[in-house]
Amino acid sequence: MPALNKKMELICPAGNLPTLRAAVDNGADAVYIGFRNRTNARNFPGLNFSPEEALEGVRYARINGKRLFLAINTFPVPEHWQEAVKAVDKAAEIGVDALILADIGLMNYTARTHPDLRLHLSVQGSATNRHAIAFYHEQFGISRVVLPRVLSLAQVQQLTEKTPVEVEVFGYGSLCVMVEGRCALSSYVTGNSPNSAGVCSPAHAVRWLETPSGRDAYLDGVLINRYHDGETAGYPTICKGRFKVNNHIFHSIEEPVCLNVLEILPELVNAGVSAIKVEGRQRSRAYVSTVARTLRAALDSYHVDPDNFKPRNEWITQLNQLAEGNCHTLGAYHRSWQ
Repeated sequence: MPALNKKMELICPAGNLPTLRAAVDNGADAVYIGFRNRTNARNFPGLNFSPEEALEGVRYARINGKRLFLAINTFPVPEHWQEAVKAVDKAAEIGVDALILADIGLMNYTARTHPDLRLHLSVQGSATNRHAIAFYHEQFGISRVVLPRVLSLAQVQQLTEKTPVEVEVFGYGSLCVMVEGRCALSSYVTGNSPNSAGVCSPAHAVRWLETPSGRDAYLDGVLINRYHDGETAGYPTICKGRFKVNNHIFHSIEEPVCLNVLEILPELVNAGVSAIKVEGRQRSRAYVSTVARTLRAALDSYHVDPDNFKPRNEWITQLNQLAEGNCHTLGAYHRSWQ
C-alpha cells in the first residue's frame, strides 16, 4: 500500500525511559520498547520496561505528539503462554499505540480480545512475500508489516505495490545473517533460543579473558573471537565470530558491519515504504540520540527538496562513528544480480 503522499515515519528503539525521552526529543516519530521479560527479543539484564515505566513512556510520547509501540515478538513455549498473554493485556491496558507481534497464536488472542488494538507484524514473523502478509492482514487485521533484512530493494518495491498494509523496513543498525525468527545458532551453543528466550548470546553465557596476545571472547565456553590490542571488541555472537577455515581465520559467516539506507532513501520513499526503523534497544542513550537526530535531519531534508536530495558527508561520518565495524552497507537492499 504505497504511501507516496505521506512523510516517511522514523521509528527509534529504547531500552529504558531516559533513552525513550532522548529518542522523542531528537526527532523520532515513534519509539518501540519491550517489557522486562522473555516476551521481547532484547531480553538483556538491566534493559526494558516495567508496566509502570511503559505507561510513563506512553505519556511522554503523547505529550510530544509521538507514538509508542511495544514489542512482544518472541514465540512463547507452552509453559510461558500465560506470561505472554498477560503482557498483551497489560499493553492494551497501558494504551500503547501499536503492538508488535510475531507469534500467530498471540495474534489470534489479541485480535479476539483487544480488537481495537493496532497490530504490527514483527520482523520476527519472517513475512517475506505478499501472500504471507495478506494472510496476517485478513486473519488478524494487521496494519503494518516490518520486513526482514533479507530482501532487495526491488523485492521491497514489489511488495509495497501489492501489499494491503503499511510497510516498515530497517534503515540503520546491526545486521543479522539469518532471516529473523529462524535463527538457531545461539541456541546451538547456549541452549537458549533467541526466538523463545528473547536474547541472542545471553549475558550469563558470555565470558571475557585477557591474555598476553589480546582479549578472548567466549560464549558458553566456546571461543568466538580473539581481539588484538587496540582492536574494538564486539559483543560475542556466533555469526560474527572468527573461525578457522582451510587454515585461514576470518569472519566466515558475517563481518561486523552496519546497515545504513541514506543512499537509497529516495527509492524507499518512492516505493511507498511507510517507515524506517532503527535497530538497537540494547544501545545507549547517546547512540539513540545521535542516530535519531541524524536521520531526522536527512528525512526532513529529503521532504523539503526531494529532487535534489543527497546524503551529507557529516551524516555519513556521524553514523559510521556509531556503526558496528565502523563502516556501513546497504546489505541485501543492493543485490547486483537483481
